[in-house]
Amino acid sequence: MIDIGAGKVDLDKIEKAVAMILEAVGEDTEREGLQDTPKRVARMYAEVFSGLSEDPKEYFQTVFHEGHEELVLVKDIPFYSMCEHHLVPFFGKAHIAYIPRDGVVTGLSKLARAVETVAKRPQLQERITSTLADSLMETLNPHGVYVMVEAEHLCMTMRGIKKPGAQTVTAVSRGLLETDDVKRSEVITYINRN
Repeated sequence: MIDIGAGKVDLDKIEKAVAMILEAVGEDTEREGLQDTPKRVARMYAEVFSGLSEDPKEYFQTVFHEGHEELVLVKDIPFYSMCEHHLVPFFGKAHIAYIPRDGVVTGLSKLARAVETVAKRPQLQERITSTLADSLMETLNPHGVYVMVEAEHLCMTMRGIKKPGAQTVTAVSRGLLETDDVKRSEVITYINRN
């Protein structure tokens, strides 16, 4: 058992489960290439699911009073996550925009850290998008938030429909960026700019 912040990961239990899966598909868990696979997978799961013990709102507790009440956008934040339906990866980039209220801004790296925290758990892309937007709205109380996530899902690439390269786009807007079509269009234009 290892501690990953507020949560604990039972490495032994994961190792046993992985060994059982390998045996169930007809593999020999004693062959050279697979002998340490259950241990490696257990350590990997502890890492890729470390967001389960974290709250993205924690990153928005550090704020600065800059008097800035215009758009802040961090785009092309890379991430990877695990589809909760098939436990295979999906990966892509997130774009986060907000319009500060009363000049309250957060550090730019905090937006990327929040993306990483939310992505590091069994997840759905739609939930990543709304969790990021809601976390920003609840902690910073900005005029508005817009989050767009683009990702390729390996559950669509390597199994099922088998369509590599297909991109899924999800977007959530809150506050002013939900009600003001012009402001929202401005954000989308900036996101699509190279």
